[in-house]
Amino acid sequence: MRRPIIAGNWKMHLGRLDEALPFVRSIRHALNEIEGVDRVLCPPYTVLAAVAEALAATKIGVGAQNLHWEDRGAHTGEISPGMLAECCQFVIMGHSERRASGGEGETDKAVQRKLRAALAHGLTPILCIGENLAQNEAGQTHEFVSSQIRSALNDLSPDDAQKCVIAYEPIWAIGTGKAATPADANRIIGLTVRGPIAEMFGGTVAEAIRVQYGGSVNADNIAGFMAMPEIDGALVGGASLKPDFVELVRRAAPTTA
Repeated sequence: MRRPIIAGNWKMHLGRLDEALPFVRSIRHALNEIEGVDRVLCPPYTVLAAVAEALAATKIGVGAQNLHWEDRGAHTGEISPGMLAECCQFVIMGHSERRASGGEGETDKAVQRKLRAALAHGLTPILCIGENLAQNEAGQTHEFVSSQIRSALNDLSPDDAQKCVIAYEPIWAIGTGKAATPADANRIIGLTVRGPIAEMFGGTVAEAIRVQYGGSVNADNIAGFMAMPEIDGALVGGASLKPDFVELVRRAAPTTA
């Protein structure tokens, strides 16, 4: 059985200490009490260390929203994996918003480098993949998403590939209120995400790797996604900024936990 994982991506919100810490303190006890599901908060860099300290005595994980692949150097404004490893266990990379904007240099090659750097420093990558609306409507989802998978995981060992978490986030569903249906997300994850992984590393790895769905996930629709056999959790944006994020995580937990 794959253990579910819910990660809250705060994006560029709650980036001040007087915003982030009261929120974390208000939810951490209830969030920590939920069994059977991994919980991760991914705040902005400005409050990352403080949030990690506030959660140090809990079972709640902490993640960063990005990283640079180099350990050090003349990379103004970047954060290295070694810096993150002091206070994080997870790191998001290849988020569709960054890939789609074109301004952050989030190419397939950059994502590939970031993933390897994260693994080398003991960080768990949350690898984001997903198609835009035009690609979806043109029937290009499988071709596009599977190419992102193959590029990011190319030449990894099966053991390293299995350490990754993958987040399928169709760009057209992010922040729009228009989520993919659970059945559609389940089908795409099974065929277009696990399929290429099975071809690259074998069926055992494909069955073991955890795959989240992301895109307008909230407390009202999470149960539908979690009922699908291929979906192992969610990468949550706006709903992770509200107190009912706790309820979202609770509804994602296995009923036998």
